[in-house]
Amino acid sequence: MADIELIYDSGPRYSLGKVSFEGDTPFDEDLLQRMVPFKAGTPYDSELIAELNQALQSSGYFEGVRVDAAPTASKNDVIPVDVKLETRKPRTMGLGLGYSTDVGPRVKANWTRHWVNPQGHSYGWETEVSAPRQNVGVFYDIPLDPPLTDKLRFAGGYQNEEIADKDSLSKMLTLGPEWHSKLPSGWQRVVSLKWQREEYRLGDDSGLSTLLMPGVSYSYLKSDNRIDPHNGYRLAFETKVAKEGLGSDNNLVYGTALVKGLTTVFDKHRFLGRVQVGGSATNGFNSIPPSLRFFAGGDQSVRGYDYQSLSPENNEGDRIGGRYMVAGSVEYQYSIAEKWRVATFVDQGNSFNTLELPNLKTGVGIGVRWVSPVGPIRLDLAHALDDDGGIRLHFSMGPEL
Repeated sequence: MADIELIYDSGPRYSLGKVSFEGDTPFDEDLLQRMVPFKAGTPYDSELIAELNQALQSSGYFEGVRVDAAPTASKNDVIPVDVKLETRKPRTMGLGLGYSTDVGPRVKANWTRHWVNPQGHSYGWETEVSAPRQNVGVFYDIPLDPPLTDKLRFAGGYQNEEIADKDSLSKMLTLGPEWHSKLPSGWQRVVSLKWQREEYRLGDDSGLSTLLMPGVSYSYLKSDNRIDPHNGYRLAFETKVAKEGLGSDNNLVYGTALVKGLTTVFDKHRFLGRVQVGGSATNGFNSIPPSLRFFAGGDQSVRGYDYQSLSPENNEGDRIGGRYMVAGSVEYQYSIAEKWRVATFVDQGNSFNTLELPNLKTGVGIGVRWVSPVGPIRLDLAHALDDDGGIRLHFSMGPEL
């Protein structure tokens, strides 16, 4: 009989040294160091090196990134971290085409100057043109700390849109700062102060609205795949207010909420759910512009009904939008091939002016999904159960969450 004693001595643990950057880059050392997800002296972990590489790649500043942190190069148990950077071209331009049954064919274009100065400021513009809606927006971004998730944005935009009916329209100008940040919990937060001037016509009603609105929005996405998730959920909440006499010609409290969920069972059975609500409180609803009223119906709301067709009407039968809105959907998908799915769904919702027993409209239908490189492309046939509308075709694309 013998006793065996095993002694395992791994030796001292390596730690990470200060990150050094090489390459012909125009950026301040301070900006680059703020992108590093660890401090000098942190115990060595290969995942931290991968995070550093991913952070630099996703910054939008670089075309090539190489991170070297080999334990064999350590000195006094400290591993030097050397990063070689290749700066991307400072300007890019994009052009895209799309189609949905809500707005028909549309063209998108954007231009971005990815860096302006050593502090990493950027600016650009983007535009979208379709038959019912045309808009253009400009922005100037200042990275904060950490620079990959937090920024100060100065934004402005102009939009011309047909609202619900062809004889109703809105012309809107917006300006103001936005503070974007990612909280430790993973929530994305945007704090804003928006000045909005909107000229509108809703049937026989017309007006000119000016509002100065502080606001805040929160969003959270948990997903196992950004393009084609199998499980996950999205939460989004927004609120903004205006006070008459403080840069505004009306009192307003406005809020929206969105909850979407997706789960997959036994690989082929997918269940999706969505709930949207919105509401406003004001003592002068007749002076609230269309962009802050609620409409329902369409590809992303209640299928079986035309885009923005579910709305309170005036005495002339013009759709003028409501104080409140609710819309929900339950959908089942079955995978018939690697990139193909069939679907069936029930949607329900409406917009209205009173919370007492709102008249919700229901649409049911079937559809097909093709998982393209940019996300699922959806083709649906939906029937409105509460109106004599026959069968409507709905076409849309993009991620499920």
